[in-house]
Amino acid sequence: MIRILIADDHAIVRHGLKQIIEESGEMHVVAEAASGIEALRKIREHECDVVLLDISLPDMSGVDVLKQIHVEKPHLPILILSIYPEDQYASRLIKAGAAGYLTKESAPPEVIGALQRVAGGKKYINPAVAEILANEISDADEKLPHQTLSDREYQIFLLLASAKTVTEIADALALSVKTVSTYRTRILDKMHLGNNAELMRYAVDHHLV
Repeated sequence: MIRILIADDHAIVRHGLKQIIEESGEMHVVAEAASGIEALRKIREHECDVVLLDISLPDMSGVDVLKQIHVEKPHLPILILSIYPEDQYASRLIKAGAAGYLTKESAPPEVIGALQRVAGGKKYINPAVAEILANEISDADEKLPHQTLSDREYQIFLLLASAKTVTEIADALALSVKTVSTYRTRILDKMHLGNNAELMRYAVDHHLV
């Protein structure tokens, strides 16, 4: 029996995932977490074979949770299940150590198949993610401006592009307004953009929002 830990801040999503997983007959949900801190605590308390992780958690970035799990349990596979389309986060998360990436639009059989695959020690790369990775290899010498950002910078870039204010971003990521403002300045500088309007236009033009 494959033991699964679900980390998602929406109770109804966890309930639906648990039902899908339990009905497979091959898997069992041993723990649930509604935040990043709770997820880290639960992996210390429970033996599990796969973590099914949302990257939008209220207290910690899912990217940070992913990295911390790898520090504590480097061989524990983590499958990302996110509302964000593959071209926004998949490549970064797989490079950071995720065993696979799915969107929440995925059909239940695909979720079950992905869990089985990563539980067996393999990566789960669907066609959309495979195309993104292949394009990155072929374009390795021609990085776009947003591809030069660090994981945290990219996260804040997407929030700014979604018309979030510096204060809203600071609250969402548990950072100070000053820290977020510093990141904003750095992002604009790296991407050679003058203001938020140009940043938002760039994100739209590159299909990132």
